Amino acid sequence: MSIYDNKLWLSDLDETIAAIPELEDLTGKSIMVTGCTGLICSAVVDVLIRWNETHEDKIWILAAGRNEKKVEARFSPYIGETWFLFVPYDASSTENTLAHPCDYIIHGASNASPNKIVKEPVETMLSNFIGMKNLLDYANEKGVKKVLYISSSEVYGKKEGTEPYKSNEYGYIDLLNARNSYSVGKRAAETLCASYYDEYGVDSVIVRPGHIYGPTAVESDNRVSSAWAYAVARGENIVMKSDGSQIRSYCYCLDSASAILKVLLKGETVHAYNISNSNSIINIRGMAEILAKSAGVELKMELPSETEKKGFNPMSNSSLDSTELLNLGWKGLFDAERGFSHTVDILKEIILEER
Repeated sequence: MSIYDNKLWLSDLDETIAAIPELEDLTGKSIMVTGCTGLICSAVVDVLIRWNETHEDKIWILAAGRNEKKVEARFSPYIGETWFLFVPYDASSTENTLAHPCDYIIHGASNASPNKIVKEPVETMLSNFIGMKNLLDYANEKGVKKVLYISSSEVYGKKEGTEPYKSNEYGYIDLLNARNSYSVGKRAAETLCASYYDEYGVDSVIVRPGHIYGPTAVESDNRVSSAWAYAVARGENIVMKSDGSQIRSYCYCLDSASAILKVLLKGETVHAYNISNSNSIINIRGMAEILAKSAGVELKMELPSETEKKGFNPMSNSSLDSTELLNLGWKGLFDAERGFSHTVDILKEIILEER
C-alpha cells in the first residue's frame, strides 16, 4: 500500500498546506530537494506533490537522491508527471553533475543513522561538508535564489540545565570523540553557508530540527522514535535501553516540513531557525509511553550493549526554543499525542496491507 492511499496522511497534508499560504509564491518555480527519500525531506516533497494535485498552478519538483529506483519506489504515482523530475545527487561525491537550473534548493541529504555515524564517522563528516560545498558552488554559478540547509540540534552540544536552546547558545562538543563527526560536520557546513554569503553573496538560510518522527521514516531507521513507532505498529512491545530521562524536542514530520518551507520563503539570510513544537518537548520515556499507549503494548527496560551506547546522542537536553520560527508565522499543528498517534495509525494500515 502506498502512503498516498492513506486518508489520514492526505488529511494531514491538506491541513499542513492550509497553514502555509506562502506556497503560492512557489507556483511556477522549481525546487531541488536533496535527500528526498529521507524522513524529513520526503515529507517536504509530499507537501509539494499534494499542492500540485490540488492546485492548477504547479511547483516544479527536482527530487535529488543517490538511488533512482528508491526515488521511483517512494514517489511512484508521480514519476511520469511533467512537474516531477529525478536528479542524481550524492552528498559524499565531488562528481555530481547538476545540469538542471532551479530557483530554490532544500538540502537535506545527510547520514543521520546512529549506527552509520558510529561505523562511518569519516564519511559522515565529509559528506556534510562536501555536500554543502558542492551545492553552494552550484547555487553561485546558476544564480539560485536561496539555499536552505537542514542542519541539526546536535550542533548545540552539551549545556547545563533543562532550558531550551536558543539559536545563539552553544555548549561543549568533544572534538576527539568520533561520534561527534555528525555534529561537528553540521557546524562546519553552517559556517560554510555564512562564508559563501560573505564572499560570494550566495543567499542561504539554516534550520535546526529537533527529533523529527512520522510515517515517512523507513522501517530500517534505527533512531528510537522511528524504530519504536514501527515496533508498536507491528504489535510489538517497546524495549528501552536507557532511563529515558533525556529531554528532546519531538516534531511531527509535516510540522517540520511546514517549518522548512516557511523559513525558505520568509527566513532571514544566513540565520538559523530551530524547528521545535513547544507542545512536544518531552523526555524519551514520555515519548515511549505515548507510543506504547497508542498501540496498547508494553514498555520494557533492558541494558544496552557497549556498541549501542556508542551510538547514543550525548546530549541530555536537546530541547529547542522556537520563538524565532513562531515570529515568522509558523505554528505546530501536531502535539506529541496527536503526532505519534497519527504515525502509528498510518504505519499500521501500511504494514497490515503489505502482509
